[in-house]
Amino acid sequence: MYAALWHILPGPVWVRILILLVLLAAVLYALAFWVFPWIDDLTAPVRDVTVDQ
Repeated sequence: MYAALWHILPGPVWVRILILLVLLAAVLYALAFWVFPWIDDLTAPVRDVTVDQ
């Protein structure tokens, strides 16, 4: 899969590396600001537990 992605990208090696770094940053941004908060909302009732003494 990674080899296919590498061959699809245009330009010399340094341009390919730059494009991959930008894509990686975009994926990490999307995970941090959209995916993880959505999952946190789904699992919030599981964490809201109280222990009676």
